[in-house]
Amino acid sequence: MVVREISTHLKHLTEKYPVVTITGPRQSGKTTLAKSVFPNKAYINLEMPDNREFATADPRGFLRKIPEGAILDEIQRAPQLPSYIQGIVDEKQQNGMFILTGSQQFEVTNSINQSLAGRTALLKLLPFSIPEINEPFGISDLDQLLYNGFYPRIYDQKLDPTQALADYFETYVERDLRQLITVKNLSTFQKFVKLCAGRIGQILNLNSLGNDAGISHTTAREWLTILEASYIVFRLEPFHMNISKRLIKSPKLYFYDVGLASYLLGIENISHVEIHPLRGNLFENLVVMEILKYRYNQGKRNNLNFYRDAQGNEIDILYGAGAHVLPIEVKAGETVAGDFFRGLYALEKLIADFPFGKAVIYGGSREETRKDIRIVNAFSIPDILNRVN
Repeated sequence: MVVREISTHLKHLTEKYPVVTITGPRQSGKTTLAKSVFPNKAYINLEMPDNREFATADPRGFLRKIPEGAILDEIQRAPQLPSYIQGIVDEKQQNGMFILTGSQQFEVTNSINQSLAGRTALLKLLPFSIPEINEPFGISDLDQLLYNGFYPRIYDQKLDPTQALADYFETYVERDLRQLITVKNLSTFQKFVKLCAGRIGQILNLNSLGNDAGISHTTAREWLTILEASYIVFRLEPFHMNISKRLIKSPKLYFYDVGLASYLLGIENISHVEIHPLRGNLFENLVVMEILKYRYNQGKRNNLNFYRDAQGNEIDILYGAGAHVLPIEVKAGETVAGDFFRGLYALEKLIADFPFGKAVIYGGSREETRKDIRIVNAFSIPDILNRVN
């Protein structure tokens, strides 16, 4: 079993808070994480109809059966339960009582914020990171990672990625989607998600997206919010600062798992990845998510933005570090070229001080430093970020 990088921080938080809440996509490993870190704690899955009915119909009786606390899986299925947990933890004043998990971030967060504000720590667990995969499974080929994605079951059970991701998507549409929203035409929604995959790494244009899907701008916005709530898509917000340049104000669109994006693009094997016109976008998606996982696995919040001005100068990622940023350019090519640095040089004219230097993450294997620009591959992302924290 893979020891998740977030485990140490999870243990630490249970010494400080009576409740720890873990959110993340379905099958990202939340249950396995909680059980492995707390093997002696009672476990209850609220997806099970009898457990859910008991927790919903008689929450006091349900909680009386677990006086020492428990791991409560998929807490959003019993949204009133945190209100009763609040009374228990306030009375007992004991840390580490409850571990709550949920796969619908907005519903879980709203319920927690209303009932357990100040009493729970919040963690986000995404699928495997590259370091979590590289050591136990020995996968060092980028195209393999772009095809497989990072969901743990694909690696643990040696599943065919195309079949596994097809099943994942169908299950999501048939189960999670129906819990979040009523969609009359599922095929239109599926088309919408595939159109989102075709726009990874691009500026989000809701009008264009809605038109291509045959839905209104309002519906496109609503569906995108649902995809965010269930950890399918991620919006990277633009960087804003007090400078004279006109900056793009719309976010860029990514998927929480690059393998799912590849599946939705019709990629069925590694050879399809190698020649796909969006391979560079997929690689950029992988890098953005790896940096986000690095943050989340330390219990930190999203601090990522991108920069693009009206003249087309762009930096793929600005990693916030207090009052400063670490600019990171992402290039899928295996050969370092002069245009790798164009956006970084343009940003120097606006921001003079980069105390953490600059970085290019590319698809090659050779690593070097040019002036204050470190050029590394995707497997060295933690090394770049460790220097900032």
